Amino acid sequence: MDINEKRNEINRRRMKYGYMMALFCALLWGIWYVPGTFIWKFDVVADFQAAIDGQRAETYSNKAFLAAAILITGLNAVFVMISYLIWNLYLGKAKFAEMRRSIVELRACTKYYLLGAICGGPIAILGSFIAMGYIGGAFAAVAALAYPVIGTLLSSTWLGQKISGRALAGIMIIVVGSITIYATGLIEELAGGGSLIGYIGGLMALCGWGIEGAVAAKGLDVSEPDIAITLRFGLETLIWWVIAIPALALMSIPVYEYALKMIADPVILLSLVMLGLTFGFCYVAWYKSFPLIGVGRGQGIGSLYGIFAVIFLILFIGVDAAIGADLKSQASLIIGAILCTAGTLVMFTEDSENVISLRDTGEEKEESQ
Repeated sequence: MDINEKRNEINRRRMKYGYMMALFCALLWGIWYVPGTFIWKFDVVADFQAAIDGQRAETYSNKAFLAAAILITGLNAVFVMISYLIWNLYLGKAKFAEMRRSIVELRACTKYYLLGAICGGPIAILGSFIAMGYIGGAFAAVAALAYPVIGTLLSSTWLGQKISGRALAGIMIIVVGSITIYATGLIEELAGGGSLIGYIGGLMALCGWGIEGAVAAKGLDVSEPDIAITLRFGLETLIWWVIAIPALALMSIPVYEYALKMIADPVILLSLVMLGLTFGFCYVAWYKSFPLIGVGRGQGIGSLYGIFAVIFLILFIGVDAAIGADLKSQASLIIGAILCTAGTLVMFTEDSENVISLRDTGEEKEESQ
């Protein structure tokens, strides 16, 4: 076997593992929307919003709703972080030593994980919980399906990663699918004078996860994925419990009281554990895929989570509860999800020879001339 054959064999193995990680991420990410949707239906969450508004109602003020979304997202971060600590204990003491080295000696990469924590936590994950609580889990899942577009464009302009013609074609299909998903609901909300907070949440998730992928890839150039993801969620946990949650408490919102009530409820606690495990290890797989197949491809395959989420939600809560009873909304959601998934598959089926190098380097340009 000559050097070129050996290189191609290594590349095929790398791609196979990277695609497997991205697909595993999509599966766990899809499952995450089930407990994420259920948690909004518990009485403790309604009681928390009622305590802020002063009365029990079918719908609550934006202030109460956002406070509940922040509390849920903060608890999600805590349980994800717990799963990472257990994971690193399983991997051995060397991981904690590497974590210390990354913090002390590689301070430059820490800023990327802080930016990733901001984009992924207070923007993307909070936005997704807002969309789940206000519109529903299926919409929240498919609303962010266009995030690979942002990640791919950023990875090209900022990281210098290559975008092929096939990838660009996939991006165009995903954009059309995303417009289809949002169009019907936005038009109806604007015509009826309703609140756009759920759709804003979906856009937050779309933008946040797209930016986070490119930012994380920059930090992954100098640190390993298991360490990167632990630092990223550690920083997000600090953002929620050192800044955001205390800020709510200063506004006389009983956030600590209801956080304890949620943890004390066995069913809610089980939901939080499921949130931590599914989202925690989905992120591990997501971060592992980036150095192997690139940000755009890792995000593209990871976006299959939307189809998995819709399937799991239909299985657990039924068709009407998952995607709505209105035929027009169902059609736009399903057609948009199919288009976004088709665009992802166009990106996914790219020839492996185009992925030998993720970077568009000067040497490659010279060889091609």
